[in-house]
Amino acid sequence: MTYEAIKTEVKDRVLTITLNRPDRLNAFNFEMQRDMVDAFTKVNDDDEVRAVIVTGEGRGFCAGADLGAGGSTFDVNKRPSIDPVGPGGLWRDGGGRVTLAIFECLKPVIAACNGPAVGIGATMQLPMDIRLASTEARYGFVFARRGLVMEACSSWFLPRLVGIEQAAKWAYSGRVFPAQEAHDGGLASELLAPEDLLPRANEIAAEIAENTSAVSVALMRQMMWRMLGADHPMEAHKVDSRGIATLGAMADAKEGVESFLEKREANYTLKPSEDMPGWFPWWDEPRFG
Repeated sequence: MTYEAIKTEVKDRVLTITLNRPDRLNAFNFEMQRDMVDAFTKVNDDDEVRAVIVTGEGRGFCAGADLGAGGSTFDVNKRPSIDPVGPGGLWRDGGGRVTLAIFECLKPVIAACNGPAVGIGATMQLPMDIRLASTEARYGFVFARRGLVMEACSSWFLPRLVGIEQAAKWAYSGRVFPAQEAHDGGLASELLAPEDLLPRANEIAAEIAENTSAVSVALMRQMMWRMLGADHPMEAHKVDSRGIATLGAMADAKEGVESFLEKREANYTLKPSEDMPGWFPWWDEPRFG
């Protein structure tokens, strides 16, 4: 697929997705929604990619929804190009389609926020595993200042990541705040000089790509995110137990132990596109356990 609103590059087993509408501060539109969903769906089947980095072209990460349609920007009745999806033809938020595609990804995702990240520019980062911020970055959950509500599943993600009180402060005020506040509030794990942002993101991605089992990482990514909604640690115990029992008999576990004992680098061969356990995805089972 030829992308219109993003650029993609694979290097050293890392896919970098660059939001690419720099003349609009990478404002989110239907083409960007479509492109990002496609890219995050396809990466699950690309075993050459071990991690994903998302950043923005130019001086912005993503300035939020493109407001070019003026006051009718968010009126779904005036957006015929977007088909209703869901029971009864219920319309679904485009930002949510993107964050759900990221949530379901089997590869670790690193946000390298290089500039303003407002609205969907901030919320699309929430299901990413590691969020790095340039000192030039700014964030805003501005929905109340646009007469809207939180979107892109952010009412689920944001309180889990930063706590309900911090989430409420940012969402209720709708104000734009600096990268230092995002770091202090737990939204960004590291604050970096602009020139250090992508090198650091690639350093983290390389550590994963060069040293770990792809199947192990894919399973753990889904285990941790999905356990955020579990009502008891027993749910984690069930899937942990399946994971240990199944992977312990597979090639990567054997290689992991032998390479450690032999003091050499491991050569993991299992592929997420082919070798996930038969019980994956476990959350689709009517009575898991």
